Amino acid sequence: TLGNHAFGSRDIGSFLDDRSDVIIRPANFPAQNPGCGYTVTEVQGVRVLCINMLGTVNLAPLDNPFLTMERILDAQKGKYDIAVLDMHAEATSEKYAMARAFAGKVSVIFGTHTHVQTADEGILPRGSGYITDLGMSGPVHSILGTKIEAVLTKMRYHMPAHFTVAEGEIAICGALFTIDPSTGKCVKVERIKF
Repeated sequence: TLGNHAFGSRDIGSFLDDRSDVIIRPANFPAQNPGCGYTVTEVQGVRVLCINMLGTVNLAPLDNPFLTMERILDAQKGKYDIAVLDMHAEATSEKYAMARAFAGKVSVIFGTHTHVQTADEGILPRGSGYITDLGMSGPVHSILGTKIEAVLTKMRYHMPAHFTVAEGEIAICGALFTIDPSTGKCVKVERIKF
């Protein structure tokens, strides 16, 4: 899944069109954009609908993520066994609102974008697994994965700075969601960081 930088590379368009079965961009970008915002793939006999959505609070003024999500679930009804949503958003309130709106309709709802893992993993009413942000996988001694000095220069002086990936110790963050395939409900959520 991608996010607000989905089209940051000029060459990404044809790649997204050719590989939309394995890499998806946010579904609430205009339909004319390259790629697709969801895919259905089979994993050990279970059809998994994976959806990528971009929040609109303090990010891009895209289509309403709530209405876009409803359209996708309606269009794909009967074509999947479980659904997973990556809600790529700046505001934790928007991530949680999406989770509450689609609790019980989606097996797993996780947030991305803010690069800081949250400690609120759990199972919502009606059996949806949730975490506000999976966190970042990348350099520990950095600011959101980039060299500290460049970020400080940009924030202190409001001057353009070239961001490069920091070096050194790496951390991997995420979450493991255990789904009961017979019900599509999440039965366990574990935060991962190592």
